[in-house]
Amino acid sequence: MTRTHQDPTPSPWAPVPQSYSHKRNADETLLTSWRRTGPDSFLISARWPEVHPFYTTRMAGTDPLLFGETIRQCLPTLSHAAYEVPLGHHLLWETYDYELAADDPAGLSAAPAPAPDRPHDAPREIVLHADCHDVTRRGTRASAATVRIRALQGDRLIGTATTRFSIQTPAVYRRLRGEYADIAHALERRLPPPTPLAAPEAGRPRPYDVVLSPTDIPGRHRLRVDTGHPVLFDHDVDHVPGMLLIDAARQAAHAASPVRPARAVGMTTRFSRYVEFDAPCWVETAPDPAAPDRLLVTARQHDRECFTASVALAAEPAASAPLPLDRCGAA
Repeated sequence: MTRTHQDPTPSPWAPVPQSYSHKRNADETLLTSWRRTGPDSFLISARWPEVHPFYTTRMAGTDPLLFGETIRQCLPTLSHAAYEVPLGHHLLWETYDYELAADDPAGLSAAPAPAPDRPHDAPREIVLHADCHDVTRRGTRASAATVRIRALQGDRLIGTATTRFSIQTPAVYRRLRGEYADIAHALERRLPPPTPLAAPEAGRPRPYDVVLSPTDIPGRHRLRVDTGHPVLFDHDVDHVPGMLLIDAARQAAHAASPVRPARAVGMTTRFSRYVEFDAPCWVETAPDPAAPDRLLVTARQHDRECFTASVALAAEPAASAPLPLDRCGAA
């Protein structure tokens, strides 16, 4: 039985249906179960693969994109499971801020060495502690919320995140998006992806996963959108996904970093407009005037700001190694 804000008692663990993650490929579903612990507090369990064709799961520290995708999947899961949001409603990301736990000399944030009876490719078990704040509702269902999440592996903190999102009915979304709400129409108008930036500059092991294209202007790239990418475009959508913009910010900051390889250990993002498929989007990187130790990445389309990210970088631990290309899947 669905529990609502009128029935806030703790609940037993329940499985997370694949549809709640808004992923078509079952292999990309990271969340496994959830339970309510208070009126607006929850536990969510996740399983991180030991090897993945897109996320760099063998790095000595946590892959910020794997962390981000886990947080993203929490938002539709909580909406559908705990706040009576029907499937088919649209989630609009407004903000996403995260900070990964600092790596210590012992490498506590790294995946632990397999036990003798543990398969080498066994997944990592993660528990996310989620607290929802400023929940607004239309009737009984939620229409917006702020979620604060702490992710732990055992008793070790992996990272924290705070994110704000809103929810629109299909009818409201169609009015909001106009002609772009037609996915087939939006995809017909998409531009072909330009030449990728050199993979080492973007901090990627293979060109197929690079989402930036070089330009003649220092600190400026063109967003590279390949709608055939099996992870970033797990299913057809009518605009550039938020996770692709987050990866673009990470790659742009890496390209501007004097230290390589570098990891995006923290990010403060704001989503202000949709990025469409039918026009170039320019990604600009500069020192963040509000935070001297960070880089400010801004995505603009039609000379309008669509997305910003203040990115904190740290050198990759020495134990980090990219996934071998022959383990990355077909390009």
